[in-house]
Amino acid sequence: MQLDLSTPYMLARIDDGVGWMTFNNPDRRNAMKMEMNQAIVDILGEFDRNDDVRVVVMTGAGDKAFVSGADISEFETHRSTPEGRAEFDRISADAARAFTELSKPLIAMIRGFCMGGGLATALQADLRVSAQDGQFGIPAARLGLGYGFAGIDKLTHIVGPTMAAEIMLTARRFSAEEAHQMGLINRVVPSDELEAAVAELAGTIAANAPLTVKAAKACVRETFVDPERRDLDRLAEMVETCFLSRDYQEGRSAFMEKRTAKFEGR
Repeated sequence: MQLDLSTPYMLARIDDGVGWMTFNNPDRRNAMKMEMNQAIVDILGEFDRNDDVRVVVMTGAGDKAFVSGADISEFETHRSTPEGRAEFDRISADAARAFTELSKPLIAMIRGFCMGGGLATALQADLRVSAQDGQFGIPAARLGLGYGFAGIDKLTHIVGPTMAAEIMLTARRFSAEEAHQMGLINRVVPSDELEAAVAELAGTIAANAPLTVKAAKACVRETFVDPERRDLDRLAEMVETCFLSRDYQEGRSAFMEKRTAKFEGR
């Protein structure tokens, strides 16, 4: 099922339990237009509400880039006045919030460039799978840009302070294999096998108990929050909901009967 969107620069469909979101600006290496950020809010909101969607995959159109960052050609229109910058920042914040509030697993499927804002987008995912041609980096130090604490904090949480320092201080490009070695991505696969590998991974997750998957994602994500601000009561309630669910009964029965469980998310 294709989603009807207000922009041609984003594509979204639901296929066999997986919601696919595509950044569709290949002529500019999938650089992010403001209308794309607006569409992200609608797409992820629909995927999160739809019980048919159990996993979300995001990717870039074509084979040159995942996302190359913000579309600089729009800066004169949208970021040249205080009012324009405020509106741009508001929409960007709404998109970031949509990623944060997505309760279902999110996989980034990466080909080509995943630099700067593109890498920041990929870091929103729970899992990252790259083709062998993936290139990763944050070139802020070569551009004279300031890079805020929130982005570096997330990067450091994922790869550790030593590798985060190398990424930020050198501003160089890292190969997919280097990114894998530092823990920036989960796995590297041949380019012609990328979509099949991601579809298999998404299918594996989609076949698992949705309430358990949701609780596990929430617990992992909460480790990004300062300890004094963590909502451990909410996490405990989510875990208890798993134990009280019909899916828990189904999982036990399927295990004893040596059959594949059929989970409903209830």
